[in-house]
Amino acid sequence: MTGASRPVCVLVGAPGAGKTTVGQALAATLGVEFRDTDVDIERLAGKPIPEIFIDEGEAHFRDLERAAVAAALASCSGVLALGGGAVLAEENRAALIGHRVVHLSVELTDAVKRVGLGVGRPLLTINPRATLKHLMDQRRPLYAEVATITIVTDGRAPEDIAAELATLVQGRAPC
Repeated sequence: MTGASRPVCVLVGAPGAGKTTVGQALAATLGVEFRDTDVDIERLAGKPIPEIFIDEGEAHFRDLERAAVAAALASCSGVLALGGGAVLAEENRAALIGHRVVHLSVELTDAVKRVGLGVGRPLLTINPRATLKHLMDQRRPLYAEVATITIVTDGRAPEDIAAELATLVQGRAPC
């Protein structure tokens, strides 16, 4: 992977960490494109993610997600946000090796405030707080495994996080 096909950075983190909001702000600051694999999946499937879960199930969604992550890593030259569960797939974790991966870390209290009652988040439709806690506990070690940079987002404005990240990614070579 070289040149224009390498993302400036890849954002990972739990639902509510701010991957999309911070990613859009960071991309604007850096003057590059922002890409979200969840949007890619919806475009490919022709329907929203909750409908994919209902119609075809989580396993099918994860298949689409693996394909979307591989395609985005090969073609995105801007800021790339991965869905919260993308790190569950070993193939995705392996594909992130050598990329600048930013873990946007968030604690449960802030994540719950940000995701609300889980509208549009199929894994959070029943008991969002307990489910989110379980997902965060399950995925936290995987985010740490792939991350080259970790930024705590609790209690911070997305613009401040993006400004900090802009300084970090402009001053560091890829891993």
